Parts: sequence; C-alpha cells; structure tokens
Amino acid sequence: MAQRITLGSGGELEVPDEPIIPFIEGDGTGVDIWPVSRLVFDAAAAKHGKKVAWREVLAGEKAFKETGTWLPTETVEAFRDHLIGIKGPLTTPVGGGIRSLNVALRQILDLYVCLRPVRWFTGVPSPVRHPEKVDVVIFRENTEDVYAGLEVQAGSPEAERLRAFLHDEMGWEIRPNSGIGIKPVSEMSSKRLVRAALLYALAHSRKSLTLVHKGNIQKFTEGAFRTWGYEVVSEEFSDTAVSWGDCEGNPGDKLLVKDAIADITLQQILTRPEEFDVVATTNLNGDYLSDALAAQVGGIGIAPGGNINYVTGHGVFEATHGTAPKYAGLDMVNPGSVILSGTLMFEHLGWTDVASDIVKALEATIAEGIVTYDFARLMDGATEVKCSEFAGAIVDRL
Repeated sequence: MAQRITLGSGGELEVPDEPIIPFIEGDGTGVDIWPVSRLVFDAAAAKHGKKVAWREVLAGEKAFKETGTWLPTETVEAFRDHLIGIKGPLTTPVGGGIRSLNVALRQILDLYVCLRPVRWFTGVPSPVRHPEKVDVVIFRENTEDVYAGLEVQAGSPEAERLRAFLHDEMGWEIRPNSGIGIKPVSEMSSKRLVRAALLYALAHSRKSLTLVHKGNIQKFTEGAFRTWGYEVVSEEFSDTAVSWGDCEGNPGDKLLVKDAIADITLQQILTRPEEFDVVATTNLNGDYLSDALAAQVGGIGIAPGGNINYVTGHGVFEATHGTAPKYAGLDMVNPGSVILSGTLMFEHLGWTDVASDIVKALEATIAEGIVTYDFARLMDGATEVKCSEFAGAIVDRL
C-alpha cells in the first residue's frame, strides 16, 4: 500500500516499500526525458521488490497554463508533506514572475545542500585526456550568496537610496547608475553545509574535503566561509578529520580538510582533478565548479543533482540542464541527468541496490556505444538511438 515517507525520531528517513513521491515532469524536453526515466526507475525498483507511487504536481509552463501561476502552493506543500520529490528542467519566466523556479523551491523548503557528484562513465566522449580522474562530490551552499536575490536595478530610486546610504553610513563610493547587489554568507548556513559535507565524506570513506572560496578578496563573506568551515572541523570532528595546517598534509587515518581559492581551483580541476574528492563551497562558486567538472565527463546532460535538507529530511532531486524547448517532443535528447538524479534519490532513501543497478546498466549501455545524438556525434562507431530507446536499452541491462 502506498504510504508517505516520514522522518524518524533519530532524524532518519523511514521509507515504506511503496513510497509516495511527487514529481514535476518539467518544461521543454521534460515531456521526453521524464516518462522514459520513470520506466527505468520502476523497472529497477521492481527488481528488488519495491515500487514507487508517483504523484504528479505542477510547476513551470504546464502549471501556468493550467492554474495561472508558475509555482502553485499545492506543489510546494506536496514536496513539504512527502519529504522527497524529483523534477525535470523548468523554465524561468522572463520579464516577471519568480526569479527562478528552481531557486524558489530550494529557498522555500530550505534545501541548503546542492549535491552534485561528478564522475566519468566508460565510453562517454570527453574533451580532456583523462576524464577517469574526475570523481568529485560537490556540496554547494544553496540558500545564500548572490542567489538570495538581494539586488536593485541601476537607475532605480531604490538603487539611489541604497547608494546614498552606503556612502553616508559606510563611506563607500559607488558610481552613479550602478546596479547593486548584497551577498549574504552566514555562519549558520556555512557551518551546516560543511557539516553535511564532512558527514558525507566520512560515511563514504572519501579521502579529503576541500573548502573552495574567494576569501583572498571577499574576506568577510568567502573568507568567513573558510574560517567557519575549519571551526566545524576542530570543534565537532577532531576525532575523525584534521585540517591541513594541523597535520602538515599528513592526516594519518583521518579525513584531510584543506582549502583552495576558487579561481585556482577552476584551473586545477583541469590539470590535476584527482586531488579533489569532496568539495564544499559557496553558492556561485558551486555553480561554476559543478558545470566545469561536468564538461570534463560528458556535459550537464548526464550530470545529476539533488537539493537536500539533512535536518528536516526534505530533498528535491532534479535534472541539472535546461529545458531545450526546440527539442521538445522529438524523442532525441539524453535522459541521463534525470536518470542519475533518480539514483541519487534512491541512495538517499536507502535503496542502494536499486541505485547501483541503474548506474551499472547505464554505464553498460554507454560502453556498448548505444547513445543519444549528443554523444553519438562525438563517438566513433556509436549506435545513435532515440531518448526512449536509450532508456529501453538501460532497462534491458538491469
């Protein structure tokens, strides 16, 4: 019988054999990639005696057409009540409405971790020589930084009032006709992100955690993120983790925690990606890093993502790419991002066998050269298949 996922007294998810999971089909190519991803999910779950009771909820263009609003209250409440959900790509309305539907969901539900694991699958075309060296899990802070949306438009009365206030009260000289944004980075949000990254790294036997920041320039935001991160290590994890400065690079059997400047990191993930294991970083840095790493292993078309609050138990897993409306309904795009986001969701639910089988079957399909057009055009001897045929091939290999 279908039941809701609940949060246990110890903070763990209690998952029935047939959980109710809300889903958003997604805009654009969502009509292609969601149905075939669901086929893969259902087949893998059934193999292990599990079943998902899918419940469609609306957001984006489909919601606007049917309800007149981009993000109905009912959708938010469904994700809130059922704890776990999954979604395809969503259009961000231009010229009005919500700044970003994806960001809105993260902020409303306080999904403070954007989890982005990036690894290479055998056979996937890559622009780098050794994509197999990329195996990085990014913990991107999801609620603050410039994504908080605290900005005023150049030339507006609000911008001029803020510019005058900053001049009079802070002595800051800002040029006339400037757009002004405020970048909040708090101790609470920084520490809970780093805490989640440390717990993940330890639970998954990873070797290191790197705090990525631009603290050499933004000393009281990015620099504070670094400081607060190291405080979490020393105050809460001294038995299991150690900072670089306290061990001179020799952590023994403890998790090594180090830090790196953001711009240098974007260079080093190309020149020596094997030195990065788990990364914790601020919102904008995480956006740049996750896409730059994904480019090395096949692009965001095959990159999974999850937005999680480890305290409340809420999680929304999502395709990390855009809607690509010109390909909608053509049954040709790669469903890999949604499929792998589903594996993240199943891992989060504790259905690790289901997740593992999907990953193995997807990798076997690609290794045999059975791929959608985006990979086929970059591979020699590949068999180009439709979106639905690619998913069918994965099901055949489960």
